[in-house]
Amino acid sequence: MPGEIEPGEERSVLHQRSGSHNSEASRVMKIGIISPNADNGVAPAELARDLEERGYDSLWVGEHTHMPVSRDSPHPSGGEMPHVYSHVRDPFVSLGMAAAVTTRLKLGTAVCQVLQHQVLDLAKSIATLDRLSHGRFLFGAGVGWNREELANVSPVPWPRRFEAMRETIAALREIWANDVASYDGEFVKFTPSWSYPKPTRPSGPPILLGLHGPLGLRHVAAYADEWLPAASRLGDLREGFATFRAAVEAAGRDPANIPISLVCFSPPSVGMIESYASLGVQRIVLLGPNEVDPYKRFADAFQPILEQFAS
Repeated sequence: MPGEIEPGEERSVLHQRSGSHNSEASRVMKIGIISPNADNGVAPAELARDLEERGYDSLWVGEHTHMPVSRDSPHPSGGEMPHVYSHVRDPFVSLGMAAAVTTRLKLGTAVCQVLQHQVLDLAKSIATLDRLSHGRFLFGAGVGWNREELANVSPVPWPRRFEAMRETIAALREIWANDVASYDGEFVKFTPSWSYPKPTRPSGPPILLGLHGPLGLRHVAAYADEWLPAASRLGDLREGFATFRAAVEAAGRDPANIPISLVCFSPPSVGMIESYASLGVQRIVLLGPNEVDPYKRFADAFQPILEQFAS
């Protein structure tokens, strides 16, 4: 079919390089790529290998277990839902393949729809990936935007999804930290059980909550290890980060102890990256194209900026 590539062609296309640049970094910034990870796009292993060789910090993939054909839930952008949403690959299988061909690249979900999983099964998938990648997994988590998608897989009422997510995260931490774990909440219940493997850290991988708005920020402030906001959801970034810091301080925590990874849907300039750093952002995550040739053009064009900031 037009636009498809033959087996083995992907690697040769991805591994062409633009010329090198030797600019000194004015400031170090971690830079990752979030892939649409649709079934007609760059294979996760090839993408991960390319990102690690280029000097990126991390690879991220999203999750939709399915996409209801009929829905009333609007896409967060306010426009049409991108076609790739109904074609995304499984995030844990994809990141497992990426882990197998890399050694330094961090591997993240942005985000895992935690309420679409049975908690013991999710705990095992995450712990297995984290263990096999030697602690490189970053657990980005959220509740999603699609009411119909959640209703197909979970009895949790839409207005109470944040409460259910909080129980799910607490239960995951119990499973990871204890030889015998149990949980008796309103939404999550299981009897004393063994669940192995365990993650590389007793507390589990870092949990980055991709939440916005007053309620979402209260959850970030209460129990997130890190924050994973989308720049497009924050309006004025300075005000958005000030609101975040106020929520964290109100929860009795130090905002400096909650790193920020900012998802950017448009590639930023050097000046924009420096302004993000001045606001306290430690990592930016860029949306990369799905298909091979557009991805290569995107990565080649951004390479000079990446080399200015990558550590």
